[in-house]
Amino acid sequence: MNVSPLVFEPLVKPKIWGGRQLAHLFNKKLPASEPIGESWELADLEDDQSIVAGGTFKGRRLGELVTEWGSQLTGEAPLFEGRFPLLIKFLDANDTLSVQVHPDQAMADRRGGRVRLKNEAWYIIDAEESGLIYRGVKPGVDEARLRDAITDGRVESVLQRIPVKKGECYYLPSGSLHALGAGVVVAEVQTPSDITYRVFDWNRVDDKTGKPRELHVEQAMECIDFSGRPIAGEEESNIAGRWTSVTRLVTCESFLIDRVHMAAGQNRELPYNEMIIWIVLEGRGSIACSGCREPLLFSPGDTVLLPVRIEDGRLQTHEDCLWLEVAVPGRS
Repeated sequence: MNVSPLVFEPLVKPKIWGGRQLAHLFNKKLPASEPIGESWELADLEDDQSIVAGGTFKGRRLGELVTEWGSQLTGEAPLFEGRFPLLIKFLDANDTLSVQVHPDQAMADRRGGRVRLKNEAWYIIDAEESGLIYRGVKPGVDEARLRDAITDGRVESVLQRIPVKKGECYYLPSGSLHALGAGVVVAEVQTPSDITYRVFDWNRVDDKTGKPRELHVEQAMECIDFSGRPIAGEEESNIAGRWTSVTRLVTCESFLIDRVHMAAGQNRELPYNEMIIWIVLEGRGSIACSGCREPLLFSPGDTVLLPVRIEDGRLQTHEDCLWLEVAVPGRS
């Protein structure tokens, strides 16, 4: 069976905190009447399936290809509860997101169903001068202090506040209390789970319902990490050549993220022996292979899935390019 590189149709998600930056930065087609907070680029969930945008496999669902192509797609990368092992998104925070946490493995094991481990990382694509994120609680904050802060509406006072700028990357392991600040656009790499527990939503009222959004304080307390341990996995390393540079940004159990710069005018064999995902941020190029009727063209805002068994794959860069290269650690 010939497999080929794939790009998928975005799944755009209206959010109370969303904006219009994804249209401005990446020419995403957004509904005119709603603030769009998320564009899901690669998804294999019960209620959300990425659809191939063009080429031989246009219209096919990602979940179908995971089943049909098997190891020709994923290689040694393990599936996540039988699903494609990653969920890739763009997020546009026109307003600050809720203060939230995602399940750890212990909670996923206890609750089952759609409650799944959720590790994620944010790469800062764009940020206003005042852009920030919240990640983790301040030293000495325990469950009792957090509950008091929730009751008093002063949750911000117990959170670690981090100013951010374009090009930075932050790992958010499960159990990390966090929020994305207003005026920040990120690429999000995560395990395929859509469970979020809110502990505070800045006293917002949803215009559609006239009510505050639901909070999940008790569920959140089951999985928040109050240990204060430093977050491992963000140690950067760099390999630079004449035409290409690669910087490791995140190393964790669920994914590896590199930032790749490649000069215009390159014509190279694809070098991979594993499944790779490119989140294209700058520049244009094309990928040809023996399974392609015509080369796949990529441009900023595309997420390209490169199966492990591409035959005779070749990359051409038409402009200077920048992308995030995401891999899944193989079976140990």
